Amino acid sequence: MNRPFLQIRGIRKEYGPVTAVQDVTLDVAQGEFLTFLGPSGSGKSTTLYILAGFENPTRGDILLNGETLLATPSHKRNIGMVFQRYTLFPHLSVGENIAFPLKVRRLPKAEIDAKVRAMLKLVRLEGFEDRKPAQMSGGQQQRVALARALAYDPPVLLMDEPLSALDKKLREEIQHEIRRIHQQTEVTILYVTHDQEEALRLSDRIAVFSKGVIDQIGTGPELYANPATRFVAEFIGDSDFLPCDVVSTVNGRAEIAVCGSMTFSNIPLHGTASLGSKAALMLRPERLLLSKTKSDIGLPVTVSDITFLGNNVHVATKTRKGNDLSVRLPFGHEAISGLNRGDAVWLRFDAGSAHVFGQ
Repeated sequence: MNRPFLQIRGIRKEYGPVTAVQDVTLDVAQGEFLTFLGPSGSGKSTTLYILAGFENPTRGDILLNGETLLATPSHKRNIGMVFQRYTLFPHLSVGENIAFPLKVRRLPKAEIDAKVRAMLKLVRLEGFEDRKPAQMSGGQQQRVALARALAYDPPVLLMDEPLSALDKKLREEIQHEIRRIHQQTEVTILYVTHDQEEALRLSDRIAVFSKGVIDQIGTGPELYANPATRFVAEFIGDSDFLPCDVVSTVNGRAEIAVCGSMTFSNIPLHGTASLGSKAALMLRPERLLLSKTKSDIGLPVTVSDITFLGNNVHVATKTRKGNDLSVRLPFGHEAISGLNRGDAVWLRFDAGSAHVFGQ
């Protein structure tokens, strides 16, 4: 079996009585794009800074090609880093910024000049080498920061929320560029973000952080279709949760009662739940079917709002017990025609797209 390219082993970081990271362990393949996804304070950036050498772990180890990095200072780890703020030298030109790490390594001038040209081409900024950072847009400055981080061919590139300061359209444009550059260079990237859409768009795999631990690691489709915890279900994709009672459980699947009497069977069960215990039914808005015709297998709800969102329509509903449920349908769907606030409708769902989480 091949040894993992990058290994994180039992990393823990404590700040006095506060534990920021708890026993994080994972393997990263060479050339992989792995994203640390989670809310503020979940430990994702702290883990990245430990990898970079900016923080020392309380315990644990990090190995690159089987060799520990912990004894190596940050400036000698040969790891590239791109920050949220571009951290470009304002008094240097674009070309000089990209050349800086190469000059520090005392490479020959001809090699530096060739590398700067190659990096400008990679990030599509040919002809910008004489401009100062202040003369460029935020997206262009972030491309320069990316070119500088890649100029010395680091084995690993770390990116800490590099696009959070950009507007939505520009952020999506740079996401596309990062994906293209990753595919072109095949550099190993560890990327930190709190934006689930960004993580899904860029990543080979995603590690979902919560309260200093990794709740689940997987591809975007794996996390969306099979969330291991309620937190992952809430953080990956849109979801609604409906209180329910567990009627029975068999082989990791549950039969539940909703709104007092409606029963649904064969739904994947996560965590533990005993007969009669309280649980939560998770439903994806885009996987719900809406019908104006009364159905014995549907959940009766009332339409409380209808919002046009471009290529889809969001229908807000309430159950008879006052629980909110969202439905997302494609624009022009027949179920939307003639639909109004206050209408009584019925919701149906495929058991395979729903999940039950024990409480």
